[in-house]
Amino acid sequence: MVRVGIVGAGAAAAAATAALDDAATETEITVLEKSRGLCGRAATRRRNGIVYDYGANYVKNDDKRVVDLLTETLDTEGLVDIAAPVWTFDSDGTVSEGDDRGGRKWTYRRGLTQIAKRLFARTDATVERETRVETLLRTDERDGGSDAGDWYLADADGGRWGPFDVVLLNPPAPQTVDLLRSAEWDADVRDRLAEAIDDVPFRTIWTGVFHYPFELDRPYYALVNTDKEHDIGWIGREECKPGHVPDGESLLIVQANHEWSVDHYDEPHERNRERLAALAADLLGDQRVYEPDWTDHQGWRYALPEDGVARDPLQLAEAEGLYCLGDWVAGDARLHAALRNGLEVADRIADRG
Repeated sequence: MVRVGIVGAGAAAAAATAALDDAATETEITVLEKSRGLCGRAATRRRNGIVYDYGANYVKNDDKRVVDLLTETLDTEGLVDIAAPVWTFDSDGTVSEGDDRGGRKWTYRRGLTQIAKRLFARTDATVERETRVETLLRTDERDGGSDAGDWYLADADGGRWGPFDVVLLNPPAPQTVDLLRSAEWDADVRDRLAEAIDDVPFRTIWTGVFHYPFELDRPYYALVNTDKEHDIGWIGREECKPGHVPDGESLLIVQANHEWSVDHYDEPHERNRERLAALAADLLGDQRVYEPDWTDHQGWRYALPEDGVARDPLQLAEAEGLYCLGDWVAGDARLHAALRNGLEVADRIADRG
């Protein structure tokens, strides 16, 4: 039996858990998640009968293995396609019809968190929520003995989890670095891996959510800023997702660009929401957008990785039974990339027996 410990319950971790549970080698899997939710930045909330994805917007069908995961491995009930296209806008706010030939855009009627919920639900894994892992340690560095080589995880409440034969780290790269630097483990491999992961650049995103008791009439699902010079990076209309917003209502997901988000991240939330609503009203050419009837927000300090990790340090760590996974490992800030990376990590663990 392979004993597996996983830090974080994001999309990559969920895919890896499901693949390992299906593998020929028997596994015992424990997942430790710091929050109450699942699926990381593929996050969903519900309010007043409305469902909204306020992190990742959808999953694309750009990878056959991920398509098979969603359409064959998992129950497709509630899996829906966003039919309306994505258009573009520039720094001047000029909107243009986009080239939307990039395939389908999927979510669920109950939101993107359904991906992780369904993947974990089909396994025998133990998933512990509200459990923040603070220390990673290896017994051959800690006290030796007959169980030398085992991994353990220590949480913020003093709990110790393990032993594990392999450990998977799914937090965003900066948080993974913090965990590695606290690790009681081979200093050379640990430091080389931490330095490589620390080089991964991340974009910060501050997101506003705005609801309206009327429907916006637009020919597109979303607008994306292509030159990255506008204060808004993305506006999505959740009413374009089947089952998310009742007829006759609108809900906008407005994501500020990196620079705006960094500059205003720690400022009062109410003021940030007012700023983003005003920017959205100007971009959409509709001053009604300035006055939503209710709002929400979320700051993502580590939202989107802009590069991947050097392979050599990852391989050195994997030889010791420590694996990193997520979109930042793949170097592609896409939900399908995170899912594919989780599947590939599971393959490598299964191959080691």
